Amino acid sequence: MRWLSDTELEAWRPFTLLVARLPSALDQQLQRDSGLSVVEYHVLAGLADVPERSIRMSVLAARAGSELSRMSHLVKRLEKRGLVRREPDPTDGRYTLAILTDQGAKHLTAAAPGHVEEVRRLVVDVLSAEELVALGRIATKLNARLDELGGQP
Repeated sequence: MRWLSDTELEAWRPFTLLVARLPSALDQQLQRDSGLSVVEYHVLAGLADVPERSIRMSVLAARAGSELSRMSHLVKRLEKRGLVRREPDPTDGRYTLAILTDQGAKHLTAAAPGHVEEVRRLVVDVLSAEELVALGRIATKLNARLDELGGQP
């Protein structure tokens, strides 16, 4: 067993605290201002960024780092609110498409300024330009490692 060194622990402890606290802080702002969770916001934003605001559920789940069943439940909740709709994929009926509705696009557009301001307040404005670039590199590297492992521990 290789234990973490003191230096490694000094980096690891505040990182794990950040991983726990930041999504909660972003969730609070989004829930308060737009009735969305941070995950729901990112699903809507992901749909807004793809052609025709439409993507296979399996692809959406993979992009969100989620299991398909979990994404299906989330999209079902968004569908009940009129923000997303689901349809069979016309190119292959074995798949289901998640489609951002006009109402969903409007809701996302209304939620975005407050969310971006909170991201700036909590992260972007706190870091120097160099630190922000380093953060992006680190996150990309860690995400690549998770991808290599198939998202499995």
